Formats: sequence, structure tokens, C-alpha cells
Amino acid sequence: MEDTNPELESFRQRWREEVSARSKERQISGKLLSPRPEARTEYKTVTNKYPSFNLTGGVLENDEDIAEGLDVGAYHDSDGGEVGRRLGDEANTASKGKSTGEPQSALDHYEKAVEREEQGNLGDSLNLYRKAYRAHSAVDQSYKDKYFPPSSVVPKSANKNPSNAPVTVPNPAHHSLEGPTPSLSELLSAFSKLSIPIAEPPTDRSPPLPCPIASLPSELLIEILLYTAIGDVASFARISRACKRFAYLVSTEERIWRRICCGSEFGFEGMYYRWSCDIFPTTLVQSLNRDIVLGGSDDTEYSTASASTPLDQDPLTLSLLRSTYSSSWRRMFRTRPRIRFSGCYISTVNYVRPGASSATQISWNSPVHIVTYYRYLRFFRDGTAVSLLTTSEPADVVYHLTQENMHSHHTGALPSAVMKHALRGRWRLSGLGTGEVAEVAEREGDLYVETQGVDIKYMYRMHLSLRSAGRGAKNNKLSWKSFWCHNRLTDDWAEFGLGNDRPFIWSRVKSYGMGG
Repeated sequence: MEDTNPELESFRQRWREEVSARSKERQISGKLLSPRPEARTEYKTVTNKYPSFNLTGGVLENDEDIAEGLDVGAYHDSDGGEVGRRLGDEANTASKGKSTGEPQSALDHYEKAVEREEQGNLGDSLNLYRKAYRAHSAVDQSYKDKYFPPSSVVPKSANKNPSNAPVTVPNPAHHSLEGPTPSLSELLSAFSKLSIPIAEPPTDRSPPLPCPIASLPSELLIEILLYTAIGDVASFARISRACKRFAYLVSTEERIWRRICCGSEFGFEGMYYRWSCDIFPTTLVQSLNRDIVLGGSDDTEYSTASASTPLDQDPLTLSLLRSTYSSSWRRMFRTRPRIRFSGCYISTVNYVRPGASSATQISWNSPVHIVTYYRYLRFFRDGTAVSLLTTSEPADVVYHLTQENMHSHHTGALPSAVMKHALRGRWRLSGLGTGEVAEVAEREGDLYVETQGVDIKYMYRMHLSLRSAGRGAKNNKLSWKSFWCHNRLTDDWAEFGLGNDRPFIWSRVKSYGMGG
């Protein structure tokens, strides 16, 4: 029987119109606010389609959200009056999540991760980074292009001095508005007319400080510098650091450098180019055999350091000055090979020697020995020398390398006991026309040292080469060329191997003074 109740029919009609109006309104709002496809409205039972709701209308966190580390706390921020969901609420939920700032794309997750990292939430930032890279593997490049575009980075110019640079900008190549850095000769020429500056008073009202040396004429200044150089050439060189006037005088005053070169204190007047003495006492030589002499015969001629002709008038010296050293006494003193007397030459030798394994025990590794020993050479102004091979360190040896300690009576535990095995010797430099054979001309730059052997019938001969070690230093290194042992009875020569030996390096010893 058909139901013709007019009230029921009117209620059904109004209910259908209300549901239809609400559905159209939600569809229109979903198209405007969300880029997602339009949510399909189906008139089905919604109990199993949508997730469960709590009493405040928030969605409960599911397992996937927890596993991915998403921030689901924002879903609980719904209005208190919204108790349930209606049909078509998917579009509203999506649009509301986007409007509240929840990350949607990979770049959003990356930006959120950066923000959490700045706040110190490293765990949350790591989860957001993982989510961003899972969505897009090159999300970091997108972030860089968004916040650090290439147009914001100013490229560095390859040209240090561009032609289109403003006039007010100095040349960065030399950081000067006056052109390139002048040479040393140009600087010295500029210093020639300068005077010794006077120190400024400590206050404006203080009287000027006295400076008597600034009022001295150049002739007296040169005399003062000359006596300073004779006393210590190193102190004379350090005076150039005081002011520009002293720098000019030290560098250009050839009179002082000529005195240094031709003097016996530090110059070539004290160098020996022929043997000046014997290394064996005459009584011992005579007791063995009259035929045993160092030079091969009894009539060996020994030279003296001082020649009859002054060195600054010697033809060979003047020829070397003009041809090799550009007529500069200063350059000749610095670069010409010479021996230093105010210190000693030390050679430090280190090498590894394999040890012996135990015959009764099994070992997984073979022992090794690190061997360290030192060679010492000190030269004296009379042509003699001291050679010492020992394991004692320089601090325990250099103070005892003196002629007074050259004896064999060192006993006990005295500090000078290290000189027990020191060998007496002699030295000479090689030079033009000074070879042992008159027909053979030697080349400058070599050093010959002859010392006593382990017995009186043996003699050691070292052939060394004068070199330079370090920046700016000259003639402070002795490199090995050969090392021989001479049997004076049989006239046999045997050469020592130089596999482990190292060059000698000069070290200054203050207690030696000028090496006199």
C-alpha cells in the first residue's frame, strides 16, 4: 500500500535538496582550494572507508605515519565544534593541511628539515631529510637553486689587474700606487742621500732625544763600521737592519769588504792552499823509519797563510775578482769557498741495522737496531784540525774540541773524556795552481783533511766539497767526495764506503770566539 503522507514526503524532499546543496558546495570548495582530484561522493556506508575519529575530531596516527616520521600532531588542531566528518571531507582535510603549512612536496620536507636542524632537533630533521630524498633524489639541488641561485654569486675575475677597473682602485698585483717593487740596486740608490733618523720624543712636550751618531760625518761612520767588521763580521752585517743609512753603507762600502776579504780574521788571508804542518810528531816518525813521512819525502815544503804579496795585490786574486765576482769584494767574501773558525762542522748519521733472532725462541718479527753516531770536524787558524767519531751528542762534545784536549791521558768520567778517541789532523783548500802535482791545476771549492789513523802507520784522508745549505747561508756545508785510508809502510790506499755517512753542517759555538 503506497504511503501518501504529505508531511513525510515533504521532509524527504527537503532532505534530498539539503544533501544535494551541501554536496555541490563541498565540490566547488575542493576544486578551488586543493590541486588534488575531486573527491568522489558515494552513498555507501562510511564506517570502513574513513579512519576512525577521536572525540575531538582528529585522525588517529597510523603505522605508516609513525614509520616515516611525519609530524602528525597538527592533525589534532581541529575546531572543538566539529565532532564528526561528513561526506566529501577528504577535500577539506587536504586543503586544510596545506593551508596550515604541512610539508607536501619533497622541497617542503627539505625546508622543514633544515629548519628543524637549525633548532637542534637532529632526529626530526634526519627523518624529514630521508622523506625528502625518497620523494626526489636531487632535492638538495632544488633547494640550492631556490635560495642560492647562480645569479647571486659574484664570479672572481681571473685577471688580477683588469683593464676596466676604476682609476681609484690600486693594482692588486703589487698593492702599490707607485708602480712595481724596485730592485735592490734601486733601493740602495734611493738610500744614498738619507741620513740617520732621530728617535721621536715620547710625548709632544718632551725634548728631542739625543743621537750623537746622527751628526757624525760619513768618514767616521765608515771607520767605526770597519772596526766592527774586523771584530765580528756577523755583527757588522746585522747593523744594516738599524736604518736605511746603515743599510746603504754596509751594502756598498767596498773598502770595508776588501779589508774583510784580505784580512786573516775572516777572510782569505787565513786560508791555506798548501799543507802547513805535519800531523805526526817528529820523534815518532824518526823512531819508525826515516822513509815514513806524510808527503812521501823529508823535503816536504809547508806554506804559511800569510804570503809575501798582499792579497789585494795578488794577481790571481785580482783576476778572480774581475772574472768571477764582478769586481765586488762583498760578493767574493760571500760566495768564494772558505773555512769558518768560529764553530765546528757536525755530521749526524742514522741508519737501521737488522738484529739477530733468537735460535731457541720463535718470534713473529725480526728485531732491528737504530744506530746513531756523529762525526765532528773543527779547523784551527794554524792549519791543524781535530776529527772525532763518537756516539756522544753535540752538547757533550763541542766545548771540548780544543787543542788543549788533544792528548791521550783522558781517564775516568771527566766531561773531556769524549776526546779520548779524537784524531789530530791538518787541512788545506784547493785552488788554482796549488795542486800536489805541479802539472795538474785544481779547481776551487774542495777541501782536503788528513788525520792520524788507529796506528801510526795509518793515515786517513777525507776529500770534501764546500757547499751551501739553507736560504742565504754560504759555505756552511761539507759534502763527501771520498774517504781513504793510507798504509804508510806499504804505500797502499783503501777506500771507505760512504753508504751511511751524511754531509757536515757548520754550527757556531760562542765559546770559540773568533777561533784563535
